[in-house]
Amino acid sequence: MSGVPGRTYAGIRVGVLALLWGSTFLWIKLALDGLSPVQVTLVRCALGTLTLTVLLFGGRRRLPQGGATWRHIVVAAFFCNALPFGLFSVGEQTVDSGVAGVLNATTPLWSVLIGLAIGTERGLRPVRLAGLLLGFAGVLLIFAPWQQSGLASWGALAIVGAAGSYAVGFAYMGQHLVGKGIPTISLSTAQLLAATGLTTLMVPVGGLETVHVHPKALIAVVVLGVFATGITFHLTYRVIADEGATNAATVGYLLPVVSVGLGAVVLDEAFSLRVAAGMVVVLVGVGMTRRQKRAAAPEIMQNPEGGDPRIVEAQHAEQHAEQDAEQDAVK
Repeated sequence: MSGVPGRTYAGIRVGVLALLWGSTFLWIKLALDGLSPVQVTLVRCALGTLTLTVLLFGGRRRLPQGGATWRHIVVAAFFCNALPFGLFSVGEQTVDSGVAGVLNATTPLWSVLIGLAIGTERGLRPVRLAGLLLGFAGVLLIFAPWQQSGLASWGALAIVGAAGSYAVGFAYMGQHLVGKGIPTISLSTAQLLAATGLTTLMVPVGGLETVHVHPKALIAVVVLGVFATGITFHLTYRVIADEGATNAATVGYLLPVVSVGLGAVVLDEAFSLRVAAGMVVVLVGVGMTRRQKRAAAPEIMQNPEGGDPRIVEAQHAEQHAEQDAEQDAVK
């Protein structure tokens, strides 16, 4: 597919991805009306695992082999799934879904700092340093610590912690999982499976609360697990295979806009000029930190889409697309 129809189709698919990803925070908010944060996280991971398992075996793939690989998968699942998913659910008990989406977009900023700490960043060019400082200034503007009734709460800190957790997980995946010849669908399925197991361990702590089953919460958690966590993985791989990682990365810059818009329209969340200004500053800062030399392949461990592990895995898919095609031909 090429020309105007091809570009139109690509634009529609990018829009669908942005809507699914950006709606994650809305579904979490709605699910919390009937479930505890631990319950939301567990059901989300379990449904996402089930969805990817169907895709895995439907594509005649299998889970990764080897104890060493699985140890790395468990660590990645903790930092990229179990911990941030849980922190987002905890945070959204007190923070609007739209603001959660904006704070989630700070992940690339934390990735730059972690890259400098572990040596994957060879220093910062002025434009990226300015972007880093500008991004954190935007976060400060959103938090408004000078206001006693501002967003500087434990909930907001939990969400920022989730964004930082993503960054740690991406760096770990870049060093121990990405580029090892394992199909991406196998890694993502195994990772969500491990995350489900890790979250299950937390059930005695916060998962035994009474579940208030009602249609809104039930629908929200199902959509969150199946579509926002499972199906979106598969759609991302298709974008990577057809259009490359760069186009897929651009989706991430739409996520805060989607989350804020859905929060305001569906949940009637307040949207002040200060938060709007902070969102713009964060996105500009993130965009500046993403300005880099194209030859820098190790930059995969940064999160170009602003907070979700799916882009990192999607970049992995691009690297191994030809290898997977050859394996299919052999079969």
